[in-house]
Amino acid sequence: MGGRDASPCRIRPAVEADGPLVLALIRELAEYERMAGEVTATEADVREALFGPAPSAEAVIAVVEDRPAGFALFFHNFSTFAGKRGLYLEDLFVRVEYRGRGIGRRLLRYLARTAREWGCPRFEWSVLAWNELAIRSYRRAGAVPMDDWKVYRLTGAALDRLADEDG
Repeated sequence: MGGRDASPCRIRPAVEADGPLVLALIRELAEYERMAGEVTATEADVREALFGPAPSAEAVIAVVEDRPAGFALFFHNFSTFAGKRGLYLEDLFVRVEYRGRGIGRRLLRYLARTAREWGCPRFEWSVLAWNELAIRSYRRAGAVPMDDWKVYRLTGAALDRLADEDG
């Protein structure tokens, strides 16, 4: 993320025609995160989530020499304490051949500016504990870990059990 390469990079909002590209980047990210088997999204799911009548997320594409180099997918969360919505980065991914050129930093900067424009008091994301490269980059950008917080998740059978409880 340090910008050693002078290749021009532009960040642009994803458009509906980018649905297959966004899904391909999601799959590449999942492979990198050793979670390829977890991807169940389809092109139709991506299209609906990003461009349907009630979009639940947005995406931006990093482009170098007219080739997609990476992406970021984000949505709003909400701070009850601030009484305002925030920006939550779900995924940021830069293809291997484009790493070390500052593209990840450019994506973060784009989203920080977006958060500021939207009046969001905070910009948050999660990172896998083993991803030291990303953690170092985020710290260089000024991000701080929320060490007092743990992320919890309900999925599959556990989600169904809780939802089906009586009372």
